[in-house]
Amino acid sequence: MTNKIIPMLADKRIALVAHDNKKRDLLEWAKFNRDLLAHHKVYATGTTGAILERELQFKIEKLQSGPIGGDQQVGAKIVDGKIDFLIFFWDPLEPQPHDPDVKALLRMAVVWNIPIACNRATADFMISSPLMDDVYERLVPDYDEYRNRPLDMNEG
Repeated sequence: MTNKIIPMLADKRIALVAHDNKKRDLLEWAKFNRDLLAHHKVYATGTTGAILERELQFKIEKLQSGPIGGDQQVGAKIVDGKIDFLIFFWDPLEPQPHDPDVKALLRMAVVWNIPIACNRATADFMISSPLMDDVYERLVPDYDEYRNRPLDMNEG
């Protein structure tokens, strides 16, 4: 499959998501990086978005809570080219009732070659990268070939 280039502008569209046991970690990280985040467009799911907006004092585009569709909203925005960057502090030690949604979100980020940080160390490296404040040419498989392939009526 060939690739195509999708430019990510200097002002990124960043989704911030955190499981309940990781909300405090994400908030501390976001407060530490407030000035770096402030000039980007920031999305967040449910309670996380409300907490971040209150503490950071800038507009957060708030989506639904993760378990009631917020994770899927973020995934849909990735597919639609409206999210450039995902920071998802997830809790690997706590079972999540919406685990299939979490896996689907992470899968969409990989399918569309979106940078993902799942812990504070990775988020620190990514947010401080010189690539964050410049245009970045993201390579994505050209799914038009897949979409336009001849259909076999015997496929499931």
